[in-house]
Amino acid sequence: MATIDIKDAAGKTAGTAELSATVFGVEPNVPVMHQVVRMQRASWRQGTSNTRTRGMVSGGGRKPFRQKGTGRARQGTIRAPQFRGGGTVFGPHPRSYAFKVNRKEIKLAMRSALSAKLADGQFFVVKDFGIETPKTKEAVKILKALGLDDRRVTLIVGNSDVETFLSFRNLPLVNVFPVAEINTYELLDNKALVVTEEALAYIEEVLA
Repeated sequence: MATIDIKDAAGKTAGTAELSATVFGVEPNVPVMHQVVRMQRASWRQGTSNTRTRGMVSGGGRKPFRQKGTGRARQGTIRAPQFRGGGTVFGPHPRSYAFKVNRKEIKLAMRSALSAKLADGQFFVVKDFGIETPKTKEAVKILKALGLDDRRVTLIVGNSDVETFLSFRNLPLVNVFPVAEINTYELLDNKALVVTEEALAYIEEVLA
């Protein structure tokens, strides 16, 4: 079972935490993480691209010329795909790109992401930010104290920690999430993953 230092808002060590081996000690499964991230990104696609087929474009109510005797290939309408202004063949139409992944794979992907972040030295635990009223200046000061002000940070806070969420959400290099909304993509898309002690307990309870 691995242990990690718990920092306070001033960047000083405020204790240690024992990390669950079933959550933070697994061998990262890269194919499963890739599959889950693909699933997430596919579900975010709008799928609103559209083209008009020959039945949707206007015009072409009669044959452009008679069937025989002209020496030219027969044509039924000027809205066929080979004519300028005609319909599009095999073009995109509105659709959903979403597909499903098993819940066990989703949990395995998150365990793999957390284990990889810990192994790479990019996982940090903070005891409590101590923010009573939302202040972005206070959030900037805390990141400097932790030595993370120049990194892309994903911050995971408790579900009811509204003051911390509001303080960090406007910082350009920080993505902040309630712990109930974490996902594999956001766990990986950063250079530092910071969780509060409250959020850590929630993660281990759900993923263990």
